Amino acid sequence: MKPPEDFPVFGIEDDALHGHLSGDEWWFTETAWFSFHHPERKLGGWLYTMARHNIGTVAGGAWVWDDSAHLPWEVLYSSNYTALELPRDVDLRDCELPTGVKIRVEEPKMVYQVGFDDPGRLSVDLLFSAAVEPRPLVAKGSTFGKSAHFDQIGHLVGSVELHGEKIDIDCWSMRDRTWGRRPENRPRQGAYVTGAGVGGPGFLAVTNTRDGSDRIAYGFVQRGDVAVSLLDGERSVRRDRKNGWVTEVDLEAVDAAGQSFVVKGSSVSRIIINRHTFIDINSLIRWERTDTGEVWWGEDQDMWPVHRWSAASRSNDWELKP
Repeated sequence: MKPPEDFPVFGIEDDALHGHLSGDEWWFTETAWFSFHHPERKLGGWLYTMARHNIGTVAGGAWVWDDSAHLPWEVLYSSNYTALELPRDVDLRDCELPTGVKIRVEEPKMVYQVGFDDPGRLSVDLLFSAAVEPRPLVAKGSTFGKSAHFDQIGHLVGSVELHGEKIDIDCWSMRDRTWGRRPENRPRQGAYVTGAGVGGPGFLAVTNTRDGSDRIAYGFVQRGDVAVSLLDGERSVRRDRKNGWVTEVDLEAVDAAGQSFVVKGSSVSRIIINRHTFIDINSLIRWERTDTGEVWWGEDQDMWPVHRWSAASRSNDWELKP
């Protein structure tokens, strides 16, 4: 689908880093994220990179979890660096970063070889092949603010070697890329919700928590090679009363074509990641479309400022809203 004229365009050059745009902005930040999963094992995984050009650091690494644990120091694998040196000559189109993450562009904007190497603990070797062109962020009211942001559904095939065990991966999942100002004291409550099925149908919904509800600020539904924006909608969740994490998710939305979109999800595993002043309770979700019965897989990234999560936990009131 040709995007409207006011959509930003993701070009070949955007596979590279964007340090030339950073100016003297201390908080100019660039990220690259790939997610993968193995449904039968309730296993989810991330490869994540966060570069800050003007202070010369790269953060991130890899996470792998299943339903046996949720704390980052207890899950199957967690490597989350905060401030390694960003090599001056690094090219994100073909690199092996100090964090262990590897990225190589096989076809600009569409196909990427990605990996990770921590010998004896975790090795990742995956090929990401996109279903359609990257989808640009078009709603500046989302949690990503004015940063450049692109999302893309793709097919990941390859393997993960985890503590000596080889696990084959064959899934449809999401990646994203961002660059722009991202200070560490900026977070507000919201969610980043994804789902995808075989062949590339899927969705993304980014929500903001306001006035007692999680309204969709930005999102799209992908049908074949057509991606249609979500105009409005709401994310409703049920939570574990003791731990606060999401157990079930209902997403009801209306897209730009006037069609309704409804999916129901259940959480099968999760990891809690502390990211400076907010936490991300990231759940692997099994989705079912209510109109077709299709089963998709994805994530619900339930993001809370730490002070708000703490207050909800101490009061045992998980409906606490700003």
